[in-house]
Amino acid sequence: MSNTTFSGPVTSTAGFISGSDSLVTASAATLTVTAASHAGRTVLLSRAAGVTATLPAATGTGNTYSFFVNTAVTSNDDVIKVADATDVMAGRAYMLQDGGDTIVAFETAADSDTITMDGSTTGGLKGNVVVCQDVATNTWAVTCHLSGTGTEATPFSATVS
Repeated sequence: MSNTTFSGPVTSTAGFISGSDSLVTASAATLTVTAASHAGRTVLLSRAAGVTATLPAATGTGNTYSFFVNTAVTSNDDVIKVADATDVMAGRAYMLQDGGDTIVAFETAADSDTITMDGSTTGGLKGNVVVCQDVATNTWAVTCHLSGTGTEATPFSATVS
């Protein structure tokens, strides 16, 4: 079946099965995220030298973009950022600490627009997950489930100008 639009609720009594096209591998240094290619799918960040993914402009579509660190970052960073200086991220990151079986959490600031995972203190280890949803004009809701090493630190910053 190709793209199909429903105007009412959809019920499945036996569940839904995702096909192989529900996964998109990002193995180049940069990725321009689009609704047509990435919404509702999981992007596999599969480059040890890091991937920089740029989200589309937030307009309140409700589209969700999920990112899974499939290859741990060993140089550079995995970066997920907004499209322009008017968009911001609102949400939090939960990070498992390597030293004490504990979790530390980080909130976005009012001007956060970038998630940087460095393969150590700010995440970027295999199995880390970031979910971004376009919830309103200029606003992305973000949730990060990360693992860190060393002295864990916030993955959030303001870098888009």
